[in-house]
Amino acid sequence: MSFLRRPKIQAKTRDQLLLMRRAGLVVGQTLELAREAAVAGTTTGELDRMAEAHIRGRGAVPSFKGYHGFPGSLCISVNEEVVHGIPGERVLRDGDLVSIDCGAIVEGWHGDAALSLVVGGREAARPEDLALMDDTEAAMWAGIAALSVGGRLYAVGEAVERSALAARDARAAEGQDLTYGVVEDYVGHGIGREMHMEPQVPNYAVDAKGPTVPDGATLAIEPMITLGTIETRTLEDDWTVVTTDGSRASHWEHTVAVTAAGLWVLTALDGGAEHLSTAFAPVS
Repeated sequence: MSFLRRPKIQAKTRDQLLLMRRAGLVVGQTLELAREAAVAGTTTGELDRMAEAHIRGRGAVPSFKGYHGFPGSLCISVNEEVVHGIPGERVLRDGDLVSIDCGAIVEGWHGDAALSLVVGGREAARPEDLALMDDTEAAMWAGIAALSVGGRLYAVGEAVERSALAARDARAAEGQDLTYGVVEDYVGHGIGREMHMEPQVPNYAVDAKGPTVPDGATLAIEPMITLGTIETRTLEDDWTVVTTDGSRASHWEHTVAVTAAGLWVLTALDGGAEHLSTAFAPVS
């Protein structure tokens, strides 16, 4: 993937950011409902139907359903599935590592976010899956915190990769020897009137200067990290992406507004206050 050119990053007005916050709240609330409902014996299709009903009940439209023919309102990826898993008849089991990705549209504006969970809770998880899930989330927040008006966009990928590798090394020092692969085939992106817009936002360090971030930029930051290889392949359904070595994967994502005042995580229910400290600055 080439990052040699410098794509333009579209800035949003205050009113546009407020509309994107409405979409982001629908996404955040839907993901929390899905997290609670993702119990053993539930099918991924049941989660999808619940999510669609909630999104439409809030006056929004699912971003994913029908997008290039995708059949669901959620992407639900289980264990070795990295991203774009199609919801259906698969039954969730205790110990499954599940990533749930959700998008919603309010008055033409998109929100997009993802979380990972272990079915049955932390007590049902393999230790390595808990580490992967927690460290991928932390890497996402490190990438978000690297954003600033006038800053380098590609500082995000540097921060994500640095966070993941530092977490791996810290766990090795404690006797937990893990391999973390930061997936390169799928990256973050601009978002606004379209779900996927310029620029692409790599989750790893790239040898390019890249664009600077303008006031009012909105970006989806979404690292995907595996317990093994960074190599992936797409299944015969033309959507589901899996690791080539069968290692498990975790995916976290938030839509973020970058303003001169600071950062506002549009898809986090608290706007990012817990994780961003003094960088947190909601638009009013």
